Amino acid sequence: MQVRDVLEKNVITVHPDATHEEASRLFYESKISGAPVVDGAGRLVGMLSDKDLFKALYPSYRSLFETPEYYLDQEAREADIHDIKHRRVSEMMSTAVFAIHPDTPVLRAGAIMLSKGVHRLPVMEDNKLVGIVTRDHIYKTILSRHFRF
Repeated sequence: MQVRDVLEKNVITVHPDATHEEASRLFYESKISGAPVVDGAGRLVGMLSDKDLFKALYPSYRSLFETPEYYLDQEAREADIHDIKHRRVSEMMSTAVFAIHPDTPVLRAGAIMLSKGVHRLPVMEDNKLVGIVTRDHIYKTILSRHFRF
C-alpha cells in the first residue's frame, strides 16, 4: 500500500506571515494539530504543529537559566500573551521538512515519522504539495486492513 492510498488531499495550509493567533484559531476550528506552511507562490517552506504554538507560549530554555524567576512568574507570562499572539508563523515553524512522494510505501512513511519525531508528512509530487499523511492515517489504515477493525 502506498501513501497515495491514505493521504488527505484537502490540505489545510498556513502562510508564514500568519500570526500565532490566526494559526491557533485555524487549528482549533479545523480540528487539526499541524499544517504545512506555504508561501504566496505555493512553495512549501515549513511545517507548523500545535507543539510549536504551545512552545511559543513559554520562554526559551536559555532564558530559564538566565532568569529562572521570570520562567516561573505566571503573571509576567500572561502579560506576554499579547505579544506572543502577534508572533509570525515563520518564527515558530520547523524549516526541516521531511516530504515524501505519493508512491512511498505507507509503512516507510510511518518509519520516517518515527525516526524524525514528526506526526505528519507533506506529500509532494513534481514540487507541488498534493496532500498530507499523518500517523493517524497510517495507524487507522493498518488497523482496518490488517486487524480488520
